[in-house]
Amino acid sequence: MNTAPHILIVDDDREIRDLLSRFLVKHALRVTTAADGREMQKVLETSRIDLIVLDLMLPGDDGLTLCRNLRAGSELPVIMLTAMGEETDRIIGLEMGADDYLAKPFNPRELLARIKAVLRRAETAGVKPLGEDFEVLDFEGWSLSLDKRELHDPDGTLVPLSGGEYELLAVFVTHPGRVLSRDQLLDLARGRDAQPFDRSIDVQVSRLRKKIEADPKSPAFIKTIRSGGYMFTPAVRQKREDAP
Repeated sequence: MNTAPHILIVDDDREIRDLLSRFLVKHALRVTTAADGREMQKVLETSRIDLIVLDLMLPGDDGLTLCRNLRAGSELPVIMLTAMGEETDRIIGLEMGADDYLAKPFNPRELLARIKAVLRRAETAGVKPLGEDFEVLDFEGWSLSLDKRELHDPDGTLVPLSGGEYELLAVFVTHPGRVLSRDQLLDLARGRDAQPFDRSIDVQVSRLRKKIEADPKSPAFIKTIRSGGYMFTPAVRQKREDAP
């Protein structure tokens, strides 16, 4: 069974539908197309869709209306396309619930990068992290205060962290035992500020290992997973700031 993400392209321009479909299929995505809102609805009723690429200007109900109606009962990711690059249109589209926005004409590679980023955010958003209702996370004697943004070693000594090192460690300790790709780490640590193909994660991991690992060259906490990314292996305990 093909488990590749299934993308629905909704655009009344047949040439654009065909061009994008061929390009995305070439990059290992499944694609279905629709010319308007009625065809879109039929596809949604019969197929499992992972993301919709939705044109703003459509016959019948426009993209904004379709996005608003979709958001009334679904969190299905939406990337909105428009031939109008107006700031107002972009803002309205995002307010209607679109996850991202791209103005025509655009490079298909940029759309592909945005599709992958939105799918990653949707995937990681479905995992409830630790620490949402707690201020301190402990692991192997170490203590990370999410409220104060401070790290203390097992002796209680404050360990200075840069902003990037703190954000990365916070992601690790709130997602213990889970393999996280570099792109997922970027999205979780930086959200929409993350840039595609950013490799600074490796540098931050190296710096972080030097501060928390007994032997950074043979790390016990932050494991490298071949062809996967990284995994934070210690058990993590949650507690309140004032709890013993």
